[in-house]
Amino acid sequence: MKTLKGPGLFLAQFIGDEAPFNRLDTMAAWAGSLGYKGVQVPTSNPAIFDLAKAAESQAYCDDIRTTLADHGMQITELSTHLQGQLVAVHPAYDDLFDGFADASVRGNPAARQAWAVEQLKMGARASQRLGLKAHATFSGALAWPYMYPWPQRPPGLVERAFGELAKRWRPILDAYDEAGVDLCFEIHPGEDLHDGVTFERFLEAVDHHPRAKILYDPSHLLLQHLDYLGFIDRYHDRIGIFHVKDAEFRPSATSGVYGGYQAWIDRPGRFRSLGDGQVDFRGIFSKFAQYDFDGWAVLEWECCLKHPEDGAREGAPFIKDHIIRVTDRAFDDFADASVDPAALDRLLGTTA
Repeated sequence: MKTLKGPGLFLAQFIGDEAPFNRLDTMAAWAGSLGYKGVQVPTSNPAIFDLAKAAESQAYCDDIRTTLADHGMQITELSTHLQGQLVAVHPAYDDLFDGFADASVRGNPAARQAWAVEQLKMGARASQRLGLKAHATFSGALAWPYMYPWPQRPPGLVERAFGELAKRWRPILDAYDEAGVDLCFEIHPGEDLHDGVTFERFLEAVDHHPRAKILYDPSHLLLQHLDYLGFIDRYHDRIGIFHVKDAEFRPSATSGVYGGYQAWIDRPGRFRSLGDGQVDFRGIFSKFAQYDFDGWAVLEWECCLKHPEDGAREGAPFIKDHIIRVTDRAFDDFADASVDPAALDRLLGTTA
């Protein structure tokens, strides 16, 4: 049996212009002072982490590992969430997602997609140089605007969308396979991979590629009213990354799961800091212990009420207290009565 690593902290929501949030080393020191042992690092800001340099320079990667180790920290995974989103963008979202891309390819969807694909491939090489075994990303979406079947979808639309999605991701998955790194798609509304059914559809379209894995975040499953514990039972062999994030759904007489275009604070479903929501983390951590998940438990902080620094400060002990140090022996070993084969026959009444 294996014990989860952690606590880890996803840095994306904490990056800013002021110290300590404007440099990787100072953020690592700050996270370490709170009790975190690792950081999940976004790759869309070269001032924090230079993805292009990391993909080509072992010395750069070694320097980063040494710098983090000096603070008692390590990188849990790299993230290309924003770049992965751009691998597949429906035209309705072109303007909204253009800001995720390098300025040189904005306003040019084909160039933007090619840039995103190269970013993902650099992520594979950088992860390999850093000795990482998993990488976090989004799938992007072509079919999402048609999720609700009104107006009725024409036959073949969804199949064609997932065929195209698989065509775009297959060469990227192959690059991760070559690097020996799992590519973990966060199951997330707004992505074509937003629940178990859509992940299975994608998995079939990429011929069950061995590197196509899941970033498990229970908050997104709770808000979709999915059985997030049963999800682990079904997909545990495909889960490669774990985001520890809380959420709550408060039934309303005026608004449902789609939120009614309201701000997060007014929605029936909203993300919360750890321990303030409804997610059964004891059940989740027990499932991961049961299935020998040995990855990291990484806090992703998103809350419309609590200050992020308070959420980070409270998150480290919360995760630490939930990690189950798995046992190395059965609880009833004290009563073991070893017997020889002849005794077994006597117990069964099968002695010749």
